[in-house]
Amino acid sequence: MQSYGRLLIVLVLSVLSGWFLFHKTLETNEPDAKKVASTTSVDKNVLMNASFTDINGQQQAIKQWRGKVIVLNFWATWCPPCREEMPELSAMQEQYNNKNLIIIGLSTDDLDKTKDFIKTAPVNYPILAGDMEAMNLAETLGNNRGILPYTVIVDANGTIVKTFFGRVNQQLLEKTIIPLLHVSSSKEKQ
Repeated sequence: MQSYGRLLIVLVLSVLSGWFLFHKTLETNEPDAKKVASTTSVDKNVLMNASFTDINGQQQAIKQWRGKVIVLNFWATWCPPCREEMPELSAMQEQYNNKNLIIIGLSTDDLDKTKDFIKTAPVNYPILAGDMEAMNLAETLGNNRGILPYTVIVDANGTIVKTFFGRVNQQLLEKTIIPLLHVSSSKEKQ
């Protein structure tokens, strides 16, 4: 009977350890550095070859913004944190517009829902609608959790340098983009 008790204790400890490790893995906000390094070139090509419809019904290729620092923000009309960060993203677009930065909002809703929403909450950066294709791209770019909002920072060369799960703010984004803007502006001067 004592061996069953010990076995039960070992089993419970094993389950608790597994649960702890699983949740610790979910808490990290950044992808594994090795994973990012091994997939960046594939992601770069996938991202730059992607195109989505803007709110005027025109196809827009992401590669048209190559050479700029891109803040690609995946969002949805039904997502409160997505809506909360839009005014700050607009403020950043205005502040850094002449400094080689473009913010792109990629809705995971269909075009009609996206257009209707933008009428009530206008922004000053490009809004594209991608529906499930947008979610597929987000997953390819590291959003293996299906979380929205999801933000991808891309340098002027088209390389993904950082991703964020959940709501972002200007201060958080500036920590990543300001050094990239200085690098891209110094390259332009050469």
